[in-house]
Amino acid sequence: MSDRYLKYVDGVKKYASDASDEAIRKIVAYCGIALQSKDASLVSCSDKEELARVRKGWCTKKLGLSAEDADAAIAKTCEQMKGDRQKSRVAFYYLVAQNSGTLDKVA
Repeated sequence: MSDRYLKYVDGVKKYASDASDEAIRKIVAYCGIALQSKDASLVSCSDKEELARVRKGWCTKKLGLSAEDADAAIAKTCEQMKGDRQKSRVAFYYLVAQNSGTLDKVA
């Protein structure tokens, strides 16, 4: 895989200083083409439809979380990142996995 994940490392490590480069690389690969669009590369915590997509796609399909566990991890991540007006999808997904204790399902 290319090193295109490198541009996301600082954004993730802002919140998780010991973040795994391998996990970041896998999240970038998972997101794929969505990261090419500025709008799709960001997560909006105020958009309920967006959070439902994160819950269904990332949390349920990839991480295997229940709806309740997914909602708890998403809420905690939104709180952690509330200082960022534009929340990187890669950092958001990393933190959701970390907050739900499912980071091992990523890397």
